[in-house]
Amino acid sequence: MKNFIIIAIIVCIIGGIVLYLYKAKKRGETCIGCPYAKQCGGKCNGGCTTNSENKE
Repeated sequence: MKNFIIIAIIVCIIGGIVLYLYKAKKRGETCIGCPYAKQCGGKCNGGCTTNSENKE
C-alpha cells in the first residue's frame, strides 16, 4: 500500500510538470525557465535583455 501511494504521488508530480510545460509551450514561451520568455525571441542563454534592462 505504501508503494502505491508513493508511486501515485510521483505520477501526480510528473503529470503536473508535463502539464505546465505543455501550457507554457502553447502560450508561445520559447524559453520556459526564463522570466522574459516572450520578449527575448527564443535566444535565452541566461542573458535575456529587455527594453527595461537596456534603459539605464
